[in-house]
Amino acid sequence: MGARDRLIMTYAPLAKYIVYKKIRSLPAHCDREDLISCALEALIKSIDRYEPVRGTTLEQFAWTRIHGAVIDELRRQDWAPRNLRRMERDILTARDNFSGIYGRQPTDDELAAAVGLTVTELRERRHEIASSEVTSLNSMVLTAEAAIERIDTLASSNRETDPEFAGAMSEAKAKFRRAFAALSEREREIAVLMYVNNMTLREIGQILGVSESRVCQIHGQLKHRLREALRRDADLFQEVA
Repeated sequence: MGARDRLIMTYAPLAKYIVYKKIRSLPAHCDREDLISCALEALIKSIDRYEPVRGTTLEQFAWTRIHGAVIDELRRQDWAPRNLRRMERDILTARDNFSGIYGRQPTDDELAAAVGLTVTELRERRHEIASSEVTSLNSMVLTAEAAIERIDTLASSNRETDPEFAGAMSEAKAKFRRAFAALSEREREIAVLMYVNNMTLREIGQILGVSESRVCQIHGQLKHRLREALRRDADLFQEVA
């Protein structure tokens, strides 16, 4: 292996480090592999053009060239205008600064004041920023642990996979089971025949040997008892409805 190839292999991790560092600090509107290719190409050019007599080390020269090439590629791939990206950085910086001082996230009023916008303007900028994030769902996004596909970072519309909803549903089921267990045996039997077996009042009366009106009366009683038992948890059951 020649000296040039050894230098490329030696500094290739530097090129990748710059890419990973920049992707973490910018919106994920770019393709990771394209940026790495761009960075490696810049590395090779910097090795070919390096002149020690100019007083900089090869590492410094390569860093500057790679960093500039990555920034240029990010701008080329970005759909959004630069002023929108500047506003996005300003919003993120203001939010981080506020959280560092007060230990909580700012309200829209507080954040808008920090960046010199009205609340309406802030919401419009947020919408523009969100709209600018046009990218493949299969592109890679860097997290603190690993690189994952963007589709895996999207919030699911399936409520069953939401941990908070799952916890509320589990709590609601437990409360309903306790309330149901407190019903009389006849009330529980009628409830099962009606809501699990989907039987009519007449069919239930025939099975239990009572009139249809009596089944209706017991059914009304059990509904009233369940409502009373669960009245305090109305908000919980509304949440999981």
